[in-house]
Amino acid sequence: MPGKMVVIFGALNVLWMVFAASQAFKIEIFPESKIVAQIGASVSLTCSTTGCESPSFSWRTQIDSPLNAKVRNEGTTSTLTMDPVSFENEHSYLCTATCGSGKEEKGIEVRIYSFPKDPEIYLSGPLEAGKPVTVTCLVPDVYPFDRLEMDLLKDNQNLKSQNFLEPTEKKSLETKSLEVTFIPTNEDTGKALVCRAKLLIDEIEIHFEEREATEKLQVYIAPRDTMISVNPSTRLQEGGSVTMTCSSEGLPAPQILWSKKLDNRNLQLLSENATLTLIAMRMEDSGIYVCEGVNMIGRNRKEVELIVQEKPFTVEISPGPKIAAQVGDSVVLTCGVTGCESPSFSWRTQIDSPLSGKVSSEGTTSTLTLNPVSFENEHSYLCTVTCGHKKLEKGIKVDLYSFPRDPEIETSGLLVDGNPVTISCKVPHVYPLDRLEIELLKGESVMKSKNFLEDMHKKSLETKSLEMTFIPTTEDTGKVFVCQAKLNIDEMEFEPKQRQSTQTFYVNVAPRNTTILVSPSFTVKEGSSVNITCSSNGLPAPKILLSRQLNNGDLQPLSENTTLTLISTKMEDSGIYVCEGINQAGVSRKEVELVIQVAPKDIKLIAFPSESVKEGETVIISCTCGNVPKTWIILKKKEETGDTVLKSTDGAYTIHKAQLEDAGVYECESKNEVGLQLRSITLDVKGRESNKDYFSPELLMLYCASSLIIPAIGMIIYFARKANMKGSYSLVEAQKSKV
Repeated sequence: MPGKMVVIFGALNVLWMVFAASQAFKIEIFPESKIVAQIGASVSLTCSTTGCESPSFSWRTQIDSPLNAKVRNEGTTSTLTMDPVSFENEHSYLCTATCGSGKEEKGIEVRIYSFPKDPEIYLSGPLEAGKPVTVTCLVPDVYPFDRLEMDLLKDNQNLKSQNFLEPTEKKSLETKSLEVTFIPTNEDTGKALVCRAKLLIDEIEIHFEEREATEKLQVYIAPRDTMISVNPSTRLQEGGSVTMTCSSEGLPAPQILWSKKLDNRNLQLLSENATLTLIAMRMEDSGIYVCEGVNMIGRNRKEVELIVQEKPFTVEISPGPKIAAQVGDSVVLTCGVTGCESPSFSWRTQIDSPLSGKVSSEGTTSTLTLNPVSFENEHSYLCTVTCGHKKLEKGIKVDLYSFPRDPEIETSGLLVDGNPVTISCKVPHVYPLDRLEIELLKGESVMKSKNFLEDMHKKSLETKSLEMTFIPTTEDTGKVFVCQAKLNIDEMEFEPKQRQSTQTFYVNVAPRNTTILVSPSFTVKEGSSVNITCSSNGLPAPKILLSRQLNNGDLQPLSENTTLTLISTKMEDSGIYVCEGINQAGVSRKEVELVIQVAPKDIKLIAFPSESVKEGETVIISCTCGNVPKTWIILKKKEETGDTVLKSTDGAYTIHKAQLEDAGVYECESKNEVGLQLRSITLDVKGRESNKDYFSPELLMLYCASSLIIPAIGMIIYFARKANMKGSYSLVEAQKSKV
């Protein structure tokens, strides 16, 4: 019985441990219950457990379809990654975690949508006043489209709205469209056409994603009311002439084109002028002439038939009815006759200008050689053949072009960050100018383009350029600038019709943030060491130049290193030091003043006229100091009772009529913030002799002379001291007692 109790007790403990463990085992999934994902994006679902050290995980969909995702398990976490998200991922996913005998499961719903791009607006054609036009708004690759709403507005006026609530039979990305047909008027020019699309991403939280596209309207008027006038008549005699004038109305103003309808019903362009004059009419000139008013919206034509008497023999000209020739090349035109044994030939231009070529005739063939081809040769050439009493002419049009070299890219100067620079693209020796188009690109972005329609009637080889001023930044370094030139002459067959040049730019940065530092201080004592450090930023890295400013303002270069060390400085090292950062983009300068403090030295203390004088004479005691700045000078008389500070002027003290008590020791104290220096002299005053007549005429004259000489000498000493002594004197300091 006790054994059975032990077994029962142990089983209860095991059951209790299993129960406790099952209570601690939990599973969490992130995001918690639902996620909305864009098709093509990457989405990760994370399943984690607590209360179990080594769980095992499994993922499945609620309908047991393929996962279409990658599973990665690590410790107590399992991640299901859908990359990219597709229709196969629109499920409720279940994560199952097993820990021992315990199992937990949690689910998350993945909903998908697709709304990747803005709507696209298409017009069925150019807007023409009074004619219906259909506007189509396309929303590409959308899902689910039953939640899509589209609006088409013109100048904030809703033209049409549409949603797509029809049930979706299959899951696919579809392009939905909204079409509106309206009749534009001239007042619609400048109005905005807006296509707006909204997709309901989450119907529970009512979350919409919205995109729109805008297009400005421009309404045109097609050419109309085209009219032709003919002078003198539509029926002409061989060799006669005719003038035809054409007009047409429209917006923009139509260009007038004169053409002749060929046998194959094609049109041969004759002129782009409103007036067409034909002279020396021949059999081939008979036919239907067409005047067309053409603008970007359409064309309107009027026809007239000219009849010229026919000749029995035929003339052929080669190559073809038209030839394109490069300026400077050689071209040969050949005129051949059939049906006439002995024809005579003559060549001319249709406007009777000089041939500017060499004619050679033999048998039934005549050639016109243009070598070299020049602007004088850009004509319609006529070969006239006379056979008996009849004449026949055949023409060939010579069109010229010149497009010999690639464009040239130039800049107005060095490219410096923040400084405007003009870049020019030059196309040399080009013709015809009105067919030239130049584009300047930075990378694949067009910075500026230009055509030269104003030069339509110029006949010359010219170098055309496109200029643009912009402010480069350091981000432009390494970018490729492209100059692209096109010569748009579709009917002329030559190569190349397009040329381009490229240039990689490098942007410089002028020196800046220039600093100059003095260590340990800007003011130091003589004999100390000083480090002067200079730095500057720029691109390319600036060259450092340390200089000292001379008295005349010039700079004396000292070092090209960033640090200049002055060892055992002297007073002569005082001055202004200049730091310059220099590169090809500019110069940046900073300066600092260095002060070397020196203790007083070279003190001179003198008595004038002598250190030994007679009673009653005048004596000047003068103290001067060497070349030391900011020096105070104090004159004192040494006495047993204490020193007496003398009231001196600029270091000079004058004793008038010296007395015996003026004799003694005189001391000069020179000091500044660094130190001081003392000098002393002894003044001896001798008394008067009793047997001398102090009022004798000689003594009187000597006294008068000394009264003039001694002040003069004092002034000389004063100015000499002012010229030689670099320092200062303080009367206030001089009057302080030093006892």
